[in-house]
Parts: sequence; C-alpha cells; structure tokens
Amino acid sequence: MNPTDIFPINFNEHSGSNKPAVYVKELSEKDRHRILKHFLALEESDRLLRFGTYLPDPMIEKYVNGLDFSRDKVFGVLSRNFRLVGVGHLAFAPRSEKDEATDKDTVAEFGVSVTKSARGKGVGAKLFERGAIHCRNADVDTLYMHCLSSNQTMIHIAKKAGMEIQREYGEADAYLKLLPADAVSVLKEAVQEQVAAIDYSIKANTRAAVKWLRHLPGMGNHPEKK
Repeated sequence: MNPTDIFPINFNEHSGSNKPAVYVKELSEKDRHRILKHFLALEESDRLLRFGTYLPDPMIEKYVNGLDFSRDKVFGVLSRNFRLVGVGHLAFAPRSEKDEATDKDTVAEFGVSVTKSARGKGVGAKLFERGAIHCRNADVDTLYMHCLSSNQTMIHIAKKAGMEIQREYGEADAYLKLLPADAVSVLKEAVQEQVAAIDYSIKANTRAAVKWLRHLPGMGNHPEKK
C-alpha cells in the first residue's frame, strides 16, 4: 500500500514554510490539570463552538473530571511554553441499532478545541488525523463529528477529510469511513507518538531548567539579600 493511502487527507508536517511542525501526543491522567486549564481559558464563543453550548466553569470541571482515559483517547498539542494549545477527545461508544454507516460494534466521536493563539497552524487538522488513524488501528471504521453549522473551522476539516456532512437546525453531523488497519497505519501512529513524546520531554526539561535558573542568584526573581 502506498503510504499516502494511510489517511485520505494529505496532512504535511509543515502547513506552510513559516509554520512549525505540529506534534500530537496522547494525554493521560497526569495531564488532567493541563486539560482543565486549556478549557477554562477558552472564551465564551470558543466554548460554544467546542461543546455546542456555553459551559460555565463548574460544567467544564465536571467534564474534565469525567474523562475516562482507560476507555477514550485524549490527544494534545503543547506550545513551547508547555501549555496545551489544542485538545482532541476521541470518545468510543457502542453502535446503535439505527446506525447504518457501519456494522462494527463500536463507533467513535471526535471533538477538538484550539486556543486562539494557535489557530491557522494546522493544530486542529493534525489532532483530527491522529484521532482517525487511532480509530483505524483500534478496528473502528466510522468516525463521527458533531458541531454547530457556524463552526467553519471544523466544517472545513470535515470537508477536507471527505466526511459526509448533514446539516439540520443549525447543527452539523458528519462521519468518515476509515480504511482497515495495516502495517503502515500502525507504524505511523507509533512513530507519531514517539516523536511527540520526545518533543514533550524536551519541552518539559527546558521548562524545568528555566525554573531552576530563575532560582540562581542574579538569574531571575529571588529574595534580595539584606
């Protein structure tokens, strides 16, 4: 199989000559507090686009506290400052009897949010790609996405992915049929996670080094000698 058949979209490592690479890492329980900070930092309009309705802080906290990392998959993109600028939630659920798009036992739904400062850099598209390739390797052949019809960014990603989109009452439902897993798709996901893990470690070590330097005399904020 041609490597370009791994996924129906041709996502490049660089979306443009001046745009940095986007690394998507699988998140875990230890990242829950960063996920919460990401969602709480979203403006009211962004919360509306992400969840389909405005969620106040207590509801955001309830949503994040309810994330089941053993069942679903959560992916993130970290900035150079070690902050989550993009989060993708891949939720798995049993196929309903009315679902005619697949005969598999499980389907998946994807939701994504990107901070304003990171938009236009391919973050949302890379998160979607990672969610889709994980579905393939998990033997899930149908990926759903639900959003407001006004969410042009997600509609653009859906169209670019070749998703079938149905609009009704100001909302849009889209689904994507995925190819079966193969050696190339499994290798691609493993390599993506390994590269993202290395990037994560570098940023974490850099952050720790900066904090350490700040405590050295003459290198940052520290109590003045009397």
